[in-house]
Amino acid sequence: MMDIEKLRQLLDAVQHGQTTVDDALERLRLLPYEDLGYAQLDLHRALRNGMPEVVFCQGKTNKQIVAILKRLWEHHDRVLGTRASSEMAEAIQKDILEAHYDPDSRLVTLVRGQLPARPADAPYALVVSGGTADMPVAEEAAQTLEFFGARVERAYDVGVAGIHRLFDRLDLITKAAVVVSVAGMEGALTSVVGGLVSCPVIGVPTSVGYGASFNGLSALLAMLNSCATGVSVVNIDNGFGAGVIAYRILKAGPRASEEKNI
Repeated sequence: MMDIEKLRQLLDAVQHGQTTVDDALERLRLLPYEDLGYAQLDLHRALRNGMPEVVFCQGKTNKQIVAILKRLWEHHDRVLGTRASSEMAEAIQKDILEAHYDPDSRLVTLVRGQLPARPADAPYALVVSGGTADMPVAEEAAQTLEFFGARVERAYDVGVAGIHRLFDRLDLITKAAVVVSVAGMEGALTSVVGGLVSCPVIGVPTSVGYGASFNGLSALLAMLNSCATGVSVVNIDNGFGAGVIAYRILKAGPRASEEKNI
């Protein structure tokens, strides 16, 4: 992450006498966390696990969200907010001009610079969805992956009600390094995908469906009870969580391949 590079530059400046030890200590003082009263900002997280703290916007006031994002933006080159309403986004963009909002995924992103270009043949995460109604959750997963710099492919509206649509994308599916399978109703898509691939599959049940789907509980239980191997499941509508797991799988992939060759 960019934050690690900033720390490296700071230490290099101290080593070459361009920054005093006291100045460096002052800049490092806030690394553990910063107390805003209503939030404890974890400014050290990117150095611990490679990803900065992400803001869950839902349930917070517009004033709190803006203040939190501003402080994170001062310390990080990449800031992400999830589950932001259009009203929240309007307040954020009024105070933080660099903020970008996507109404489909409900993600707010702040980005300085560009990630290194990834080769066209880089391992990719595939995000599949059962129906068009699942797209907001699918896009939350896909855009979270893209925010962290992963290569992402999409195959939407390929649910089991017309399973030939899924089979038409079989080449794309079988070559993926990890699949995020997003589905509501009975959630059967994840089991089908799990039976087709050798890579990890992350099931994301959505709250899409009629009354007996119990706001996604039916899909959640179906995915948890999948007889396909290699399937894991996140919480209902948690596209962000699935995206982070998929990213970590991609990130660990090259190291795993190197270990196999030892």
